Amino acid sequence: MSDVANAPTLPSERYINRELSWLKFNERVLEEARNARHPLLERLRFLSISANNLDEFFMVRYAGLREQERAGIQKQSLEGRTPAEQVREIEKAVDSLMTDQQTCWLALRDELRDESIEVLTIAELKRPDLSWLKERFETQIFPILTPQAVDPAHPFPFIPNLGFAVAFQLTPIEGGGEPMVGLVPMPAFSSRFIRLPDKKSGVLRYVRLESAIAHFQSMLFPGFESQGHCVFRIVRDSDIEIEEEAEDLIAEFEILLKQRRRGRIVRIHLDSDGPEPLRNFIAQEIGAERRDIALLDGMLGMKDLSGLIARDRPELLFKPFEARFPERIREMGGDCFEAIRAKDILVHHPYESFDVVVQFIRQAARDPNVIAIKQTLYRTTLNSPVVAALIEAAEEGKNVTALVEIKARFDEETNLRLARDLERAGVQVVYGFIDYKTHAKVSLVIRREADGLRSYTHFGTGNYHPLTAKIYTDLALFTADPAMGRDAGRLFNYITAYKEPPEQGPKLDKIIMSPFAMEDFLIAQIKKEERAAKAGKPSGIWAKMNSLVDQDVIDALYKASRAGVPIRLVVRGICCLRPGVPGLSETIQVKSLVGRFLEHSRIVCFANGETLPSSTAKVFMSSADWMDRNLKRRVEALVPIEVPTVHRQVLNQIMVANLNDDEQSWEMNPDGSYTRVQPAESEAGFSAHHYFMDNPSLSGRGSALVISEPPRLAPRKRERKSK
Repeated sequence: MSDVANAPTLPSERYINRELSWLKFNERVLEEARNARHPLLERLRFLSISANNLDEFFMVRYAGLREQERAGIQKQSLEGRTPAEQVREIEKAVDSLMTDQQTCWLALRDELRDESIEVLTIAELKRPDLSWLKERFETQIFPILTPQAVDPAHPFPFIPNLGFAVAFQLTPIEGGGEPMVGLVPMPAFSSRFIRLPDKKSGVLRYVRLESAIAHFQSMLFPGFESQGHCVFRIVRDSDIEIEEEAEDLIAEFEILLKQRRRGRIVRIHLDSDGPEPLRNFIAQEIGAERRDIALLDGMLGMKDLSGLIARDRPELLFKPFEARFPERIREMGGDCFEAIRAKDILVHHPYESFDVVVQFIRQAARDPNVIAIKQTLYRTTLNSPVVAALIEAAEEGKNVTALVEIKARFDEETNLRLARDLERAGVQVVYGFIDYKTHAKVSLVIRREADGLRSYTHFGTGNYHPLTAKIYTDLALFTADPAMGRDAGRLFNYITAYKEPPEQGPKLDKIIMSPFAMEDFLIAQIKKEERAAKAGKPSGIWAKMNSLVDQDVIDALYKASRAGVPIRLVVRGICCLRPGVPGLSETIQVKSLVGRFLEHSRIVCFANGETLPSSTAKVFMSSADWMDRNLKRRVEALVPIEVPTVHRQVLNQIMVANLNDDEQSWEMNPDGSYTRVQPAESEAGFSAHHYFMDNPSLSGRGSALVISEPPRLAPRKRERKSK
C-alpha cells in the first residue's frame, strides 16, 4: 500500500491536459512514419494520417478553445489551465509537430526516389514531359479551374474549409495596365498529384497540381506575367452546435452543415517561398489573425500524400492477409442463427471478416421467420451493405427500425442521406435524443421459432462500417441469450419512446448503459478491487480503450492504486491519468499500441478475487471510452462476457496479447511523455497484430478448435523503466 503522506494534490500534479495528450498521440502516429520496420508506402500513409488528424484537431478542439478564449471564459481544464493557457501550449506543441512532419516528408521523399517513386518539380521535367503536361493541363485541368482577379471590383473569393488556392502577383506584359492579384482555387475533387507517363518500367513519377497551375499561369491570366506566387490552405472551425429547441432536427442540421463550410478561420497555411507582400495581402483579405498564420517550408496539406500510395507497388505495402470467417457458421451451412443458438460467438475485427455481420443482418432480412429488426447506425458508408439489408428487410414486409445518429461528427451528411433512403423503403427511422448521442452498437433480430419468439443480438465496440472494419480492431459479440435480447430491446425502446431523455434509464438485467449507470458501475467495481487489496486478497484491473479522461474514474483508479491494486491500461490516444507517481499511482502502468491497425476495441477486466487472468474474472466489452462525454452524455452499452470460450478469448488471448506487445507499444511516463517499448534482450519481440493475423480466435472455431487451438499466452511482467 502506498504512503499517501506526500501524494500530489495539485490538479497539475494529478492530471495530464487532454489536448496535449492528444498531440502526444499524434506524435506517436508520426513516429510510425519513421519506423523502418514498416514498408515505405505504409510509412507515407502514417504521415498522411498524422496530418489529417491534426486538421481535425484544429477544426474541432483548437477551434473550440479559441472561441472560449475570445469569449473571455476562465473555466479551467482538469489539470488547471484556462482556455487561453491551453491555446498557448497547443500552439507551441503544434509548431514543433508540423516541423517534424516536414522533416519526415523530406526523408521519405528521398527514400521514395530510391524506390523509383519521384515527386518532381517543374524544373526537373524534360521537354517531352512538359509537352505531355501542357496537353494534360489544357484538356483535363484547365476546364475545371476558375481563375479570379482580386481588386476593388472583385473581392477576395471565399475559400472553403481545407481548400487550397494559388495566388499570383501579376503585372501586364505590355505597359499601360495595372498590376493585380490573381487567384486560382484548386478544385476539391481533383487529385493533388499528376502522374506522368512512365519513362521506363517500374518508375512512378508525379508532379504536384499546384506546380502545374503556377507553371501554366499564362493560360489562366492571358496578357499577364507572374512576379511570384503563393500557395495557401485554409482550415476552418468545423464544430457544430445545435439549438436544443429546434423544431426540425433534420432541417437544422442541413443549415449547420452548410455553415461548417463557412466557419471561422482557425489556421491558414502559407508557402514560405511566396513573396512576403503577397502573403500579407492574402492574410489581410481573408481576415486571419496573426496567430492563425503558419508559414510552411515544404509540403502543404500532407494528408493528400495518401495519393502517392500506389497499388502497383505491392512490395512497398503491408502484405495482404485474408480475414477469417467463423468456422462454426461455415460448419452449419452459413446459418448464423443456428451457430449463435449453439453458443455465443465473438468476432475479432479486422482479423475476422466484417462479412459475418453483414451475413447476420442479410439472413435476417431474407428469413421468413424473422419479424423484426432493430439497428443502430452511428457511422457507415453510403453504399453500406448493412443499410442495403435493412432496406431489403423492410421491402419484405418486416418491421425494421433504424436508429440513425445524425450528430456523428463529419458523417452527418452521409447519415442524413442514408436516413432518407431508409425512410423511402419503409424503415422506421429514429434520430435519438438531441442531448445525447447514441453511440452504442447494437443489432437486434426477433425471430419466430417453434418454442416462441427468440432474440438474436449483436453488440459491437465498432461501427457498422465495412471499410473501417478492415483497419480498426473491434469486437462483435453475437448471442441468443434471452436476457441480453431483452436488454437490447429495452435500450431501443428507451430511445424511441421519449422526446426528452428521462432522468432514469431502463431497468436492465445484464448490460450496463450510459449515461445513467456505467460510470457508477465502473467505479463500484474499481472500489471492490480496492477493498480486496486492502484485505490482502488478490486484486487487479486490466482495461483497454481509446481515451481516459473522466476525472471520477481516474480518481477511483488512483485510490485503488494507493491500496495496492495492480492496474494495467492500454490507452491508444488521450490519457489524462499520470501513471507511476509515488503516493498516487505507483501500481498503474499505461501503454499505447500504435501500428498497422487502429486500436479501437474497449475491454475492461476485474480480478474478482483471483489473480488476472482467471476464469472467475469479470470481463466486459463496450462501445464507450472512459470520457465524460461517453459516460455522461451518450447512450453506450457495457456488455458482460460470460460464455467460457468467449471469456477466455477476450481475457487470455486479446488482453494478454495487447499487454505483451513490445513491437508497437509505447509506455507512458508520469510527465505525459512516452517511451517506445523495447523487447527484452533475452526475448524475441512480440507483436499483437502479427499474433492475431497468424492465429485464429477461439469462440467461432467450432470443431476446428479441437484440432488447432491457438498458442496459449501468459502475461509478461514488465518493470517500469526510468527515462
